[in-house]
Formats: sequence, C-alpha cells, structure tokens
Amino acid sequence: MESNARQVSLQVSLQGSLVLPPDRRQSETALAIARGTARLLRSLGFSCIGELPLPSGRRADLVALNPRGEIWIVEIKSSVEDLRADQKWQEYRAHCDRLFFAFTRDLPCEIFPGQTGLIVADAYGAHLHCEAPEHRLPAPTRKLMTVRFALAAAQRINRLVDPQGHGEF
Repeated sequence: MESNARQVSLQVSLQGSLVLPPDRRQSETALAIARGTARLLRSLGFSCIGELPLPSGRRADLVALNPRGEIWIVEIKSSVEDLRADQKWQEYRAHCDRLFFAFTRDLPCEIFPGQTGLIVADAYGAHLHCEAPEHRLPAPTRKLMTVRFALAAAQRINRLVDPQGHGEF
C-alpha cells in the first residue's frame, strides 16, 4: 500500500551504514563546519543533532547533549555576512547551558559577540578556541530540551529504518 509519506532516498556506504541525503538548506561551507564541529563535540562526550526545532520556534544549527544532561547549542557561521544577518542567536541562550559559534579559520574571532564560545572548524575536525560561559538551564527547560532532543533523534532513526512509514512531522 502506497502512503503519502515523504520518500527518503538513502545510500549505503562501503562499510554498510546508511548515509543520509544532503540537506540542501545549508551551504557546502556550513555543512563542512557542522561536520567538523560534531566530530569535536563527540570527542568531548556529546551526542549531536543538527537543525533541531526549539520551543521558541527557531531552529538550532547543532544541539549537543552529554551524559550529565548538559546542553550546548552551536550556531554555525559560514561568512561575515551570515553573522551580520543573524539577529536571532541571542534567543538560543534560553535553550542551552552554553552557546557557541562555529566558523572557519577564514573568519576573525574578533567579529563574534562576547559571552559566547568559539569553535574553529573544517570538514575534518574542529578545536575549541574559546570556552563559552555557563548559564545553567532551569530544570523544566532542561527536561523539555532533553525530551525534544530524544524525540527528534528517534524520529530520524525511524525514518532511516522505515522511510515509507513516516509522514511529515
């Protein structure tokens, strides 16, 4: 029986794992920054989700969660113009314990706002240039974000396993 569910095309890599199709909303540079930053975050003990819708209606570029329940948001900037056009980044503070900007080494650190962490990244990795100050989330917000993270992760896995079994969310 054919459903109206969105068709997801998947590729199988040489190692036998599923590979998601590219997300066409971001530039190649932004995708490379996200990949390298996610590698750094995983090395620090975090799991990451990209493009996570927030309770405010905004969408975070990367949200990271570690076993202690800490939540970090990383806003990816691929150019000076991208940073200048962004008027929403301050709203992300309400949804995380630490807020970072990730960017390529081509951008100067001085253009980024204070009171945020800085991550310099490329497609292969990243380094934490400047730690973000901590502003602990209230318990209800932490729970809301943790549940949102878990549900998004589970839905994405389910869509990989059964692409025809899921409608638009």
